[in-house]
Amino acid sequence: MRVELFDFALPPENIALRPASPRDAARMLVLDGDATRDAHVRDLPAQLRAGDCLVFNDTRVIPAQLEGRRGDASIGATLHKREGLRRWRAFIRNAKRLREGDAIDFGAGVSATASDRAEDGSFALDFAGDEPVEQLLERAGRMPLPPYIAAKRPTDARDADDYQTMFAAEPGAVAAPTAALHFTPDLLARLDAAGIWHETLTLHVGAGTFLPVKAEDTDAHRMHAEWGRIDAATADRLNAVRARGGRVIAVGTTSLRLLESAARDDDTIAPFEGDTAIFITPGYRFRAIDGLMTNFHLPKSTLFMLVSALMGLERMQAAYAHAIASGYRFYSYGDSSLLLPPR
Repeated sequence: MRVELFDFALPPENIALRPASPRDAARMLVLDGDATRDAHVRDLPAQLRAGDCLVFNDTRVIPAQLEGRRGDASIGATLHKREGLRRWRAFIRNAKRLREGDAIDFGAGVSATASDRAEDGSFALDFAGDEPVEQLLERAGRMPLPPYIAAKRPTDARDADDYQTMFAAEPGAVAAPTAALHFTPDLLARLDAAGIWHETLTLHVGAGTFLPVKAEDTDAHRMHAEWGRIDAATADRLNAVRARGGRVIAVGTTSLRLLESAARDDDTIAPFEGDTAIFITPGYRFRAIDGLMTNFHLPKSTLFMLVSALMGLERMQAAYAHAIASGYRFYSYGDSSLLLPPR
């Protein structure tokens, strides 16, 4: 499909720079079959049914942005995928000043050697020393806010908490699974009381999620791979939900992409561990999920293509037009949508 079909105009004032407070006070646009209604995240128990199951991503964002020097050149690095015990793939700012074999000093006793430059311009960074890389990042790194926020304000102390979900447990992401940022212990307790289950899986979100689609046709776009895991017990429980007539609702496109990567041809979910580069566009047949809770996405992004595959392009174009006109807040710190296609 032509990428331009997924374009839309978004006024800058609709881009959220801070999350709602409390988190579940965010607005939520509900597309339920053919119906559309405005709600808030705190209303979620009333929008679902007993026996449904929400699936959260328990990845934890690491301080994956580094600022360093190679001689007299300033070098910025955003880690986006672990490739070994001490090796991470990284997108580089000022990459023209960096060559394979160069050492970068990131300060605080943290340094790495660049190697294996890829076609997308990224380098592998091999970190010096014996300390776990996560400890090095705690000293020298900072929280990797999305570029559309970082361009408008600096990262600050609030972001260390604001940009983690209440489910964050497995370190390794360089971007938050932002749909789950809206959840609070109180909301989870009310969902439990309403008979709505929840499960967790792990997908370490990479910085590739923010890369623009540069191709003119979706067939020419290459997705970056991300590592994920669904254990056997979780897969069994999710299959049992659907066998009982409940719905599996992915919270976030990261959860959805991993579930669909693990789906069998008979529409059941298998255990999964490894990389996925699944790219979902209109025409895709969903096998593992029955709905999606997600924030509002960028024009011409792979994520807007995904929601258009789930609900239909015309439906999502109309929904986004309504959201923009109604003052919904977009992107990582913005409002939410609940997408429930007809069954």
